[in-house]
Amino acid sequence: MIERRDVRSDAPDPTRARVIAAFGAGGALAGHVAGFVPRASQAEMAATVYDTIVHGGTLVAEAGTGTGKTFAYLVAVLLAGGKVLVSTGTKPLQDQLFRKDLPAVLESLRLNVDVALLKGRANYVCLHRLDRAETEGLLPTREDTVHLRSIRRFVSETSTGDRAELPGVPENAGVWPLVTSTRDNCLGAECPRFTDCFLFKARRAAQAADVVVVNHHLFLADLAMREDSIRDFLPAVDVVVLDEAHQLPSIAADFFGVTLSLGQLLEAGRDARSLGLSRASDGASWALLTSRFERAVRDVRLALAECGLLAGSRTPLDRIARREMLQDAVNDLGGLAAEVGRALEVNRGRDGELDLLAARFADLRRQVQDWGRALGERAGADEAPEPEDEPSVRWVAVSAHGAQFNKTPLAPGQALARVRETQHQPWILTSATLTTAGRFDHFLAELGITGCTTARWDSPFDFGKQGLFYLPKNLPSPSDSHFQEHVAEAAWPLIRANGGRAFVLCTTLRAVDRVARRLGQLMADEGVDFPLLIQGESTRRALIDRFRAAGNAVLVGSISFWEGIDIRGETLSLVVIDKLPFAPPDDPVVEARIRHLKRCGRNAFNEYQLPEAVMLMKQGAGRLIRDEHDRGVLMVLDERLVTKSYGRTVLNSLPAFARTRSEDDAVAFLSAGREEAA
Repeated sequence: MIERRDVRSDAPDPTRARVIAAFGAGGALAGHVAGFVPRASQAEMAATVYDTIVHGGTLVAEAGTGTGKTFAYLVAVLLAGGKVLVSTGTKPLQDQLFRKDLPAVLESLRLNVDVALLKGRANYVCLHRLDRAETEGLLPTREDTVHLRSIRRFVSETSTGDRAELPGVPENAGVWPLVTSTRDNCLGAECPRFTDCFLFKARRAAQAADVVVVNHHLFLADLAMREDSIRDFLPAVDVVVLDEAHQLPSIAADFFGVTLSLGQLLEAGRDARSLGLSRASDGASWALLTSRFERAVRDVRLALAECGLLAGSRTPLDRIARREMLQDAVNDLGGLAAEVGRALEVNRGRDGELDLLAARFADLRRQVQDWGRALGERAGADEAPEPEDEPSVRWVAVSAHGAQFNKTPLAPGQALARVRETQHQPWILTSATLTTAGRFDHFLAELGITGCTTARWDSPFDFGKQGLFYLPKNLPSPSDSHFQEHVAEAAWPLIRANGGRAFVLCTTLRAVDRVARRLGQLMADEGVDFPLLIQGESTRRALIDRFRAAGNAVLVGSISFWEGIDIRGETLSLVVIDKLPFAPPDDPVVEARIRHLKRCGRNAFNEYQLPEAVMLMKQGAGRLIRDEHDRGVLMVLDERLVTKSYGRTVLNSLPAFARTRSEDDAVAFLSAGREEAA
């Protein structure tokens, strides 16, 4: 346990002094971490984190690129002692923290601390479901049969069962849902393979460890289950650290909302057929029941198309035309779900998995019936004011073969704040991008956090010398039909002068395709052969690895490439951003939030749309300068930065680069950087 000290005490704290000393020129980190540079801001942040741990409360800390926030909070929490939960934004960052950053700090401090990595259950192979998949042979494709053999070999060699260790089976392979578990179908201690279960081994290790590394999806899933009064599965800890905290609001909206997918329903139908036939063959006409149920699921997808909802669309409930047709299909589905559910209930007690499936079908039936009622409400009912305690929006997302029915909270911070009130340990929330023009107001409002301490440290880099911000002249409007081609043509002289080495960041996937196509044409016209890497051609990790290895590549990507990527040196010395990343106002959730804020008498643009765009712009700009020796150009092709009043807010939130509107200046800056590097 961590000893709490009286905040009024003036007595010196030797542990606090040790935290600060670790960051000195002759400190623990300098002797062990390659390239370590003493930074006053890093030591100050570590001391502030330590003070929060000792005195309690919540710290919200923005640490500019290069501050070294990860080492700052790790040194503080490790020297303070106690059990720590560290959550970060994505699974790749989680792996980096666990496999690289934590070991480096522990070695530097000469500490012997037990650490554990814990991911969501879908990341671990379920031995029982693997056995079932092999026995029943219900695999979608021949390719999945090959993948199944690979997974069987993998589980005989791995100690973790973490599917990330098996890159030979694609992340989206159809076999994965058949060999991993969900909360609904896990048998827990009743499972015949429980003793060998990878997931529960990982959870036991987390319970015993001093430091547990998770990701925000798992952390918020745990909080959401506590909200539902379901037993938590993350260990009780003395300190919570939430790195990359800027991602929390959007992830919280997912976990405190409700999603029902046609894929979930089809999977439940397949499970009912296979389990029914194998465990209770005389208990019902399983093949007939489940085939009728699965046909009803597909009828819902057809009804969505008849209502005009095409693949790729995201439509709020109140905008769905001919809702009666969709309501009929959903009600029919609810009736057939009830039939399957009754058959499962009749056979309750014959098999543990059948019992779990009965509860699962009961929950799915309730969700389907809830949507049937919502579709039956008069058109425009969603326009009525929502209850102010739980405002939400219903909307439907349609894909090529499926669909999701969503109910998303418009103020997810309310649910998070309720859970925070029940957690009495210190929380540290940190990121490089939490403020808009130096203010935390938007982030704190999004998370519903009050009564916290805020602190920020600017980047130690000399942005005025290391970087140049270039805004071209005579830019067309982002709404121009040929805007994406213009982006490629305007960026090309800089890309050519820089020898590639560029990220071109777009706000939409459609823009990625058009910009990349035009860049490819320009390269071909001039006989230049820079590797052109395009989002969607491979996984994000594979594209980044290829970019690093090439040394002169041009990567064109959308939002997923705006953050969480650390490429140092001249390999990445030009970042091009096509336009300000405002969320599309016709997106169902964005539109509903704007409407809700206006209804509350608030300024939706200044309080929501602009801060969100600024935060993402800061992330995109942060890809450029990653250490004291980096040089480069940030190019943004959006005239609104100088023609709109809010442009100053955006510019004041970005690193303090020197600025120009001259292409010659930008090309000269890049050329000088290449000569200096050579």
